Amino acid sequence: MRVVEQSTRLERISQERFIEAPIEVVYDYVTQPDRWHEWHPTSLGADTGTTGSLAAGTRFTEVIDLLGVRVPMSYRVQVANPPQEFKTVFTSLAVDGSIHYFLQPHRGGTLFKRVLTYQTELQLVTLHGRMVELSATALSQLKQRLENTHFV
Repeated sequence: MRVVEQSTRLERISQERFIEAPIEVVYDYVTQPDRWHEWHPTSLGADTGTTGSLAAGTRFTEVIDLLGVRVPMSYRVQVANPPQEFKTVFTSLAVDGSIHYFLQPHRGGTLFKRVLTYQTELQLVTLHGRMVELSATALSQLKQRLENTHFV
């Protein structure tokens, strides 16, 4: 009898955008997971149990739409270094990984970089391509929201 092991490959999606907003404003907004649904198309809502930016060690939950399936996610903030860096690790039944934000002042605004690292045992040929598209959409919506709204 032959045993076939399913291997999980670590995938990485790194994208960045220049946002015409102060670094502190961008950091404060993106480090509030209960607001991710306002700009990230897969986020259906997060529960942080608090308001404002999250500190290292904070745990929270989120429900995402992964290709039409509602997936509950569990997170822990690993790095919170305002206003330059924020990293959270996540786990779920479908996918595990991390979301890492790097921010730096640039030309009167902020250069915002988002790195999503994930692995899954799901054998979906279209998953990575779709995640790249969704990440690009998320960053474009984040840029538009922060540049065109005076809520922050």
